[in-house]
Amino acid sequence: MSLVTDDIRAKATELHHGNDICIAQFQRLLKEVGLPNGLLPLRDVEECGYVEETGFVWMKQKKEIKHKFEKIGRQVIYASEVTAYVERCKIKKLTGVKAKELLVWLPLTEISVDSPESDTIVFKSSTGLSRSFPTDAFVIEEAPVKEKIQAEGGARGVEVANVVREIEKYHQWITKSLVL
Repeated sequence: MSLVTDDIRAKATELHHGNDICIAQFQRLLKEVGLPNGLLPLRDVEECGYVEETGFVWMKQKKEIKHKFEKIGRQVIYASEVTAYVERCKIKKLTGVKAKELLVWLPLTEISVDSPESDTIVFKSSTGLSRSFPTDAFVIEEAPVKEKIQAEGGARGVEVANVVREIEKYHQWITKSLVL
């Protein structure tokens, strides 16, 4: 059963469809709240949304995926639907994410850093266990926009360029709104 209802969708400040735009928007949101942009390396994302009033976010992907964070040697399972509430330096009430601890998959419920510049990120499970890891294990290096466009080439490159421009405009608007 989905936690994202039509009522929640209607309240969404942001609602996007399609893998590329959803991943870009979610990485942007993570950076804005002071968290590493690679926390949720989802694939084949069909929909994502954000309700600014409550901080509720969601991402729906085609199917559950398993990912290994190589820098820390940990495996994580992401359900087809991942939901959470975001606030400055924290993700709370997280659903749809499990991390392997010894031989057991534990649901993660909270992720936090002390500050955006923190070297350590803390993950808490529903069992009360918590683990700390280096923050840089969850950072995705971003290629400059021009390189992304050139790599795509042709008509696809133009499409990517348009999406990137829209994201940059939106980011500027959000930044100005937060300052006011």
